[in-house]
Formats: sequence, C-alpha cells, structure tokens
Amino acid sequence: MKLHFIQHVPFETLGLIEAWAREKGHTVTGTKVYEQASFPALGDFDLAVVLGGPMGVYDERLYPWLSAEKAWIAAAIRQKKSLLGICLGAQLIAEAIGGKVRQNYYREIGWFPVELTEAAKQNPAFRGFPERFVPFHWHGDTFELPDRAVRTASSKGCRNQAFVYEDHVVGLQFHLEMDEAGIGRMLKHGKDDLVQGPYVQKPEEMADRTELVNASKTILYTLLDAMERRCSETERRLYASDKGRVYRTIGD
Repeated sequence: MKLHFIQHVPFETLGLIEAWAREKGHTVTGTKVYEQASFPALGDFDLAVVLGGPMGVYDERLYPWLSAEKAWIAAAIRQKKSLLGICLGAQLIAEAIGGKVRQNYYREIGWFPVELTEAAKQNPAFRGFPERFVPFHWHGDTFELPDRAVRTASSKGCRNQAFVYEDHVVGLQFHLEMDEAGIGRMLKHGKDDLVQGPYVQKPEEMADRTELVNASKTILYTLLDAMERRCSETERRLYASDKGRVYRTIGD
C-alpha cells in the first residue's frame, strides 16, 4: 500500500503512523507544505493522512498553500480516496464536505477522555475501539459536521471529536499518532497555547506518559488496520472491474 502524508509544520510529524507503515512494509511519501506545495496525483497513493498544525483552516492569507490543499482534499474525497485527517487535517476535511470550522468554547490541550457514540460501534473503522479512552489533544478550534457525516466520538470539552464520511474518510480531532518525542516538540513550540483553562494541562502532566502513548498506539493501529483493509478491498474491486473490461474487449 502507498501512504502519502500532508505535513504543515516540522514539529507535527507522522509519529506512530510512520511506525505502523514501516512495520507493514508500506511505501511512505509526503508533501511538506512549509517547503513546497506540490500535491500528488490522486492515483499515486492509496491512503492519505492530513496532519495537524497551529494554523486555522481560514488562514489562507498567512498560508497561501491552504487554498491548493483544500482543493486537493476536495478532489480526493470526490474520487473516493481513503483519507485520515488529524486535528487541523480533520477540520480541513470537515470544511471540504460542507461543515464549518470555528473556535471551540474550550481550548483542549493534554490527555483527556473521549467516548464513542453509538454510531461508532457499528462502523468498521471504530468497531475495535474501547468505548472510552484517553488520547492526547492540542486544539483551540473545532468543526461542525454536515448531515452526511457521522459523529463517532465526543468529550466534555469538545462535542465533535471524531467523524466518518461515507466509507473512506475518517477525521480525528485528537492525536493518536503522538509519541513522547512528538509531545515534547509540541510543548516546545506551543508554549503560547498553554493558557489557564479547565482542559489545559501543565507540561509535567503531559510529558512522560508512556502508558497513555502505548494505549493510543494500540487504538491507532486498530484504526489504520481497518483503513488498510478498505484500501485492499477497493484495489480488489478495481482489479476485478479492469479484468472484466479486458475480457469484454477480447470477446468483442
């Protein structure tokens, strides 16, 4: 399988997603928009991961590449490509499918619990998740979803924590991909975000939480395995369709 990632800042990387991909033997390529904004052709990847970042989806004046990225995401969704959006990535996808992104009532930074919705328990992407788990968060914005999207997780600090769209798009407001090094980079580069609030932890509460990182890794791998299966099923359908066309051509 070919995995392509969109990275918005140097300190928010694939993290544990890269570890999963390497273990599986998948090909990993990436677009780092802070270096260049050349997005791949839609046929060049099977699964795209749109990562987080400190900017907002509405910051096109400050980050001109956002317009091109939004167009690319919308095209990928129309072509039924498998997409995973994380934090900013989820917000970009939500906007692309007709949702609205706005400032959340609370800033949410640290390890806080989320709970699955009833709809999530029936969805292949979330079926293996625990009903309640504690992922890492770092966001001030949130998204509203259109009717066609299905909310799959919520928390006390943020109603829309995760969603699915059709059978090929998943958005996560939280960060299952963060390892200890990634959290350390967030704490270094996001110091200005650490204002007092009910859902903002102190740095010492966020760092060195190996047990929570390991739990997130297990959940992340469950999700990625499900998305990998969807990619494999899509490839088999396309192969069968192409094979049928070849047989019909020969018969004609």
